[in-house]
Amino acid sequence: MKILRKTYDYVLKLSQTKYAMSALLFVSFFGSIFFPFPTEIIMIPMILARPNKSFYISSVALLSSIAGGLAGYYIGAFLFDTAGKTILEMLGYMETFNEFAGLYTKWGYWIVFAGGLTPFPYKVICIASGVVRMNLSVFIIASLVSRAIRYYFIAFLLHKYGERANVFIEKHLEFLTVVTFVLLFMAVYLVKVL
Repeated sequence: MKILRKTYDYVLKLSQTKYAMSALLFVSFFGSIFFPFPTEIIMIPMILARPNKSFYISSVALLSSIAGGLAGYYIGAFLFDTAGKTILEMLGYMETFNEFAGLYTKWGYWIVFAGGLTPFPYKVICIASGVVRMNLSVFIIASLVSRAIRYYFIAFLLHKYGERANVFIEKHLEFLTVVTFVLLFMAVYLVKVL
């Protein structure tokens, strides 16, 4: 838990520097391809540091995440046998991917929408969408709508409850981390069961 606290403090300090936006672009873009951490790890401290820029920060994260999602889509469509498999195996998502790919014919749009909104790894969704050659417009719209709901909802809450949210996160950081991992585990489990 000490590592978690140090990481949080480091990200909070980083979010107040001139490198914050670059870090956000990096995390949100590569988080849609292979980076194992969600965009919120940098976005939330940035918003807490500058609540008056919450919607601007969320918009940057959104556009960067969609750009990364498109890169993931193209990796799935054209480079799956080389880069795509390597990324999924490296992150331990290959089995989930194999089970997941079969659902695309029936639930394509809704899978992308749910993947962009929930803690389920969005990178798996992006690469799988490319592999099955999902309609690119459908992929972009589903990604854009779901990611916008997710990021702007966070921006709204932090803008409205800024300092109180910061105090709450500081006080309950370990608990919130455990809850996030439990939700992520449940999302992956439900996908496997369904």
